[in-house]
Amino acid sequence: MRFARAGAAGAEIPVLLTAESADRGYDLRLVTTDIDGSFLASDGIVRAAEAVVAGELPQLELRGQRMGPPIARPHAIYAIGLNYRDHAAETGMELPSEPIVFSKAPNSLSGPADDIVFPADAYRGDWEAELGVVIGKRAHRIADPQEAMKAIAGYLAVNDVSERNWQLERGGQWLKGKSSPTFNPAGPVLVTPDEVGDVADLRLSLSVNGERMQQGSTADMVFDPHYLVWYLSQFVMLEPGDLINTGTPAGVGMGKTPARYLRDGDEITLSISGLGSQRNRVRMTG
Repeated sequence: MRFARAGAAGAEIPVLLTAESADRGYDLRLVTTDIDGSFLASDGIVRAAEAVVAGELPQLELRGQRMGPPIARPHAIYAIGLNYRDHAAETGMELPSEPIVFSKAPNSLSGPADDIVFPADAYRGDWEAELGVVIGKRAHRIADPQEAMKAIAGYLAVNDVSERNWQLERGGQWLKGKSSPTFNPAGPVLVTPDEVGDVADLRLSLSVNGERMQQGSTADMVFDPHYLVWYLSQFVMLEPGDLINTGTPAGVGMGKTPARYLRDGDEITLSISGLGSQRNRVRMTG
């Protein structure tokens, strides 16, 4: 199943896309007020499917509508650093023996076609195409990675936008360079695991102004998504609706020679096989 949220920012309608078209969806407001932690924790996915089968939900035309991030108000956004072998190589760093974990402010989340806005003092803006994992139920101290699969509600495409100066030169605390509003475009859809197939064989790509910057596969991950969910649960209580950004392949701007950072008006396109595409315009406010 493929879930989305359509409409103006702050007033999105929860939608289940039809099997026939990405431009039509079932209005889920008879089932839930939003695609959020409460919906996921209360078997909302099952209730949505049952409502469709029963013919209870009206359809919506989505063509031309703004799409918001497909999950609303996550309790937390966790992210993983250096989780692709080729990305670690381009940074000149050794592969981590354990996942490198940092966090992003939950209100950095934005839609798959929203502008990415850099404040006036940001000048080393960068991109990171990533697979996002959404938690579907509360999880703490999961027994093993195989068991962690049961805690996953679905997957989506994300861009872990960064301001490298804030990340690396302002005390080395990554959260500061990762958390400005609009620094986490997500979507367009949340796809349930049964439709994703082999999560260890998804293709990721990202271009800036039509020039391919990143091309990779989740097969190159150091730690796979199930392992990451298990690992994080050893240290924190994962809540329904939490988002995990699982790392990026090679090709980030910081890794180019010379480095290539984002400029006002740049257009970023990002796609992950089976999870859809994003198109975001960069806007510098300074």
